[in-house]
Amino acid sequence: MMNCLCMSLSLRKESFNTKLIHIVLNILAKEKDVKGQLIDLNDYQMPAYNADIQNNEGFPKTSDAFAEKIKVSDAMIISSPENNFSYPGLFKNMFDWMSRYRPMPWLDKPVLLMSASPSLVGGNRGLWHLRVPFESTNAFVYPDMFSLASAHNAFDDKGELKDHALAERLGANVRGFLRYAAALANVKTG
Repeated sequence: MMNCLCMSLSLRKESFNTKLIHIVLNILAKEKDVKGQLIDLNDYQMPAYNADIQNNEGFPKTSDAFAEKIKVSDAMIISSPENNFSYPGLFKNMFDWMSRYRPMPWLDKPVLLMSASPSLVGGNRGLWHLRVPFESTNAFVYPDMFSLASAHNAFDDKGELKDHALAERLGANVRGFLRYAAALANVKTG
């Protein structure tokens, strides 16, 4: 059973990225031998990273809990808003805390990045910024990122994508990522 940790990097309840991650969870629920687990970043608030805190007080309890969720997962799917052409500062801070653990929680872990934005580029510019720290800390970022443009018009009343072709593309993207994650797992165990 592949345990896939899913998260939206937006704290807002009605976030487009949270809606997108819920669609992903529905896709995962239909896959054999895959379990999607939603994590809410509101439950893992951390102080601004400060080496003095780490050295004098240790890691915050929320940081330890977040690191453990990542460690026990087999793969991660992250949907991120684009903030000023980058990803949210909240997650940058969380990333800085996670990068201090040895080994890092996402070491050799497959990661799928996606975004949803009202813009015409769908938050894609922010994903390129998010990709770099993951790759530089030895996560395996899936090459085909998914960006949902004009997200304010993309969802129907049930939270599904209105555009059938786009929904199919999202499903294909997620299933391709699952094959990628399974192949990486086979390399590690083989």
